[in-house]
Amino acid sequence: MAMVAQQHRESSSGSINKHLDAGKYVRYTAEQVEALERVYAECPKPSSLRRQQLIRECPILSNIEPKQIKVWFQNRRCREKQRKESSRLQTVNRKLTAMNKLLMEENDRLQKQVSQLVCENGYMRQQLQTAPATTTDGSCESAVTTPQHSLRDMNNPAGLLSIADETLGEFLSKATGTAVDWVQMPGMKPGPDSVGIFAISHSCSGVAARACGLVSLEPTKIAEILKDRPSWSRDCRSLEVFTMFPAGNGGTIELLYTQIYAPTTLAPARDFWTLRYTTTLDNGSLVICERSLSGSGAGPNAAASSQFVRAEMLPSGYLIRPCEGGGSIIHIVDHLNLEAWSVPEVLRTLYESSKVVAQKMTIAALRFVRQIAQETSGEVVYALGRQPAVLRTFSQRLCRGFNDSVNGFNDDGWSIMTCDGAEDVIVAVNSTKTLGSTSSHSNSLSLLGGILCAKASMLLQNVPPAVLVRFLREHRSEWADFNVDAYSAAAMKAGSFACPGMQSTRFTGSQIIMPLGHTIEHEEMLEVIRLEGHSFAQEDAFVSRDLLLLQICSGIDENAVGACSELVFAPIDEMFLDDAPLLPSGFRIIPLESKSDTLSTNKTLDLASSLEVGPGTNQVSGDSSSCYNTRSVLTIAFQFPFENGMQDNIAAMARQYVRSVISSVQRVAVAISPSGMIPTVGPRLSPGSPEALTLAQWICQSYSYHLGTELLQSDSLSGDSTLKNLWLHPDAILCCSVKSLPVFIFANQAGLDMLETTLVALQDITLDKIFDDSGRKALCSDFAKIMQQGFACLPAGICMSTMGRHVSYEQAIAWKVLAAEENAVHCLAFTFVNWSFV
Repeated sequence: MAMVAQQHRESSSGSINKHLDAGKYVRYTAEQVEALERVYAECPKPSSLRRQQLIRECPILSNIEPKQIKVWFQNRRCREKQRKESSRLQTVNRKLTAMNKLLMEENDRLQKQVSQLVCENGYMRQQLQTAPATTTDGSCESAVTTPQHSLRDMNNPAGLLSIADETLGEFLSKATGTAVDWVQMPGMKPGPDSVGIFAISHSCSGVAARACGLVSLEPTKIAEILKDRPSWSRDCRSLEVFTMFPAGNGGTIELLYTQIYAPTTLAPARDFWTLRYTTTLDNGSLVICERSLSGSGAGPNAAASSQFVRAEMLPSGYLIRPCEGGGSIIHIVDHLNLEAWSVPEVLRTLYESSKVVAQKMTIAALRFVRQIAQETSGEVVYALGRQPAVLRTFSQRLCRGFNDSVNGFNDDGWSIMTCDGAEDVIVAVNSTKTLGSTSSHSNSLSLLGGILCAKASMLLQNVPPAVLVRFLREHRSEWADFNVDAYSAAAMKAGSFACPGMQSTRFTGSQIIMPLGHTIEHEEMLEVIRLEGHSFAQEDAFVSRDLLLLQICSGIDENAVGACSELVFAPIDEMFLDDAPLLPSGFRIIPLESKSDTLSTNKTLDLASSLEVGPGTNQVSGDSSSCYNTRSVLTIAFQFPFENGMQDNIAAMARQYVRSVISSVQRVAVAISPSGMIPTVGPRLSPGSPEALTLAQWICQSYSYHLGTELLQSDSLSGDSTLKNLWLHPDAILCCSVKSLPVFIFANQAGLDMLETTLVALQDITLDKIFDDSGRKALCSDFAKIMQQGFACLPAGICMSTMGRHVSYEQAIAWKVLAAEENAVHCLAFTFVNWSFV
C-alpha cells in the first residue's frame, strides 16, 4: 500500500509540473520582441488565427506556444493602458500642483487685502473720533491724496521708458497684489477641470477683470499669440504698431493704435492710443503691459472719425510665468474706461459691466491660448479633414464680416441709404465691397454691383439670450425665408442673380446640421447647415437644389454670466474652398445688467424705431415679472448682394425681409419667455382695432353665436387661455378686414404656417390672393349669405400660400366677427379644417 501511495504522489506531481511548464514565464529574445511589437503596432488584439499565422511566418517564434503569445499581447495591452494612465495622472498632478500654487497665491493676496482693509478701517475710525478737534485745521497733511504725476515728453524715449516702468509696476500690483478689490466672477468656480481663476473688480474706476490659468505652451509662444489681438479678439477691428524701439532687459516699447467694433448699431465704436511694454523679470517671467497715452495720438481717418469714441486703457496686460515640467501660468488683467456717457442710457450698463469685459476680453484670451495648446498637442480633432487653423479662419471671417456689417464704417465704403419713412430698419450700401475671396471665385463676381446691409437693434426683456439663439439655430424655418437664402447663395455663381421668390425651387423647411468643430468648452460651434430643396421643373425633379450655409453659434450656455449669444451664417457652395467668399448675416444678443429704476413691463421694445409689432397688452402679473426680470439687446444684420441697376429693388426687399424676421423673432422671444407670456399677435392693428385678447374673445363668441357650437373647448374660454388656445388651434384661423379689398389682420400659428408668412407680412396679403379661381367664385357666391346669415360653410378646395404652394383643405367656415359692445361687424373670420400642402 505504501508503494502504491508513493507512485500516486509521483504521478500527481508530474502532472502538476507538466501544467506549470505549459504556462511558465517565457524569456523572449530581442528579435522575438521586435517581431511581436511590429504586429502589435498593426493590431493590438490579434485573433487566434492571426497568432498561428504569426508563428508560421516568423521562424524565430516557432518555439513559443500560441497560448504564450496570447499572454504576451495581453500583457502588452495592459502595459500600454498603465502607461497612458500614468501619463494622464502625471498631467493631472502637474495641473493640480499649478492650480494649488495659484490658489495659495490668491489666498496670500486675499490675506493682504484683508489686512489692508483692517488698517483702513482703523484709520477711518481714528479720523471719525478726532474729526471734531480738527475741523478748524485748514491743513491737508492727514488727508489721503493721490500724487500728481508730472507731465513727461512722450516723444522722448526716456519719457516713454518712465511711463513703461510705471505701467509695469501698476500692472503687477493688479495681477498679483491688492491694487484692485477683486471678487470671484459669478458662475466661474476654480477647480481641476476649470479653465482658470476669474475675478472682476468690486469697486474701482472703470471696469476691470482678471484671470489666472495654466497653459501647456512656452511663455514666448503665449506672448506671440496674445500680442496679435485681432487673431483672438472677435471685437478687435485692427491693431497698428506706429513706433517700436528697444528698452532695457531685452524688452521693447511700442506705440499702438487699436480699433474695437461696436457690438450693436446703437453705439459708436471705440479706439485706443496706447503704449505697450514687453520685458522679462528677474525670475524669468515674461510681462506684456499696456496703458493709454494722453493726447490725441493716432486716430481714424477723416471719413470715419465720427464713428469712434476714444476710450482709455488703464494699466493692463499679461504676466506669463514658466512652470516646472513645462507649460506656463498666465495672469491676465484688463482694466478699461469705455466712456459710457457716449451711448444711450439703456445701454450704459453694457459699458459699465466688468462681467462683459471678462467674457469678451479676459476669458476669451485665456480660452484661445488653451485652444491653441490643445490643437498643438493633437488633442482636438475636426471634421471634413480641415486643419484647425483653417476652421479658425472661417470663424474669424464670419465674425469679422458680421461686425463690419453692424458697424458700417465709412472708410470701408459703407453709406446709409435714405429710409422709407420708418426708421426701424437701417439700410446701408457698399459699392466697393468685395466678398473677400482671393480664389477664382472673385472672377464670377465681376458683375456684382455691391452689397446691401439691412440692420436693426431692439431691446428684449425676460428672454434668455442662450435659449433664443438655440431656438433660432434649431428652428430656422420659424423665421427664415429659404428663397432669400437662395438669392444670397446665387452670388457664388456667375449670372445667377434673380429676385427672391422667383427661383423655381421648393424648400421643404427641413435642415441638416453638420458639425465642423468646436472650442474646448463648447462655447462656440462651427457647422455647415444643409437646407433641403427640390426643383419645380419636371426635367430637374431629381436634381438636388440644396443650399449650404456655413454657421457659427456661440453663447448657448445659460450659466455663462455676461456672455453674448450669436448666430452668424453665410451661404457657401458645394466646393467649400478654404478661401471661399463669405457674406455673413445673423443675430447677436447681449445681456444687460438690469437696474430697478429702468425695468419695463413690456416684453419687447424697439429701440431704433416706432415699429409696431403688436398691441403688447399682456402684462406680467404678480411675482412672475420679478422672477426673471432681465433685459438684453438684440442686433440683427442681413447682407444682400445686388447687380448694377437693382439697388433700389433689393433695398426694398431687404428692408421688408428684416422687418419680417424681426416680427418672427419677437413672436418666438415672447413664446419662450420663462414668464409664460402669450405671443403678441395682430401686427400694426389700426387705432380702432381691439387688443389681441379682446379680438380672440370676439372671434370665439361670434363663432358660437352664429354656428351654435364652440370653436374652443369650454374650459379654455377664460382669461388669457382664450388667446393661447386660439393661437395653438390645429386648424388655420385667419381674420380679414371688411373693405372693398379685404386684407388679413390676424392669423394664428397654423394660419401663418399655411400661408407661409409672418405677422408683419400678413397685412400685405389680400383675401383674393389665397384662393384659386374656383375658390374665389365659391366665396363670391356665398358672400351675401355670410353677411345676411352671419356664416357660411365653403366646400373642400385649394388655396395658395405666399410661396406659391398649393394647400388643400377639407372644409372652410367663414363667419362675421361682431364687436361685443357695438354689435357691429368688426371683421370676417375663416377657419380651414384639416389643411395640408399638396
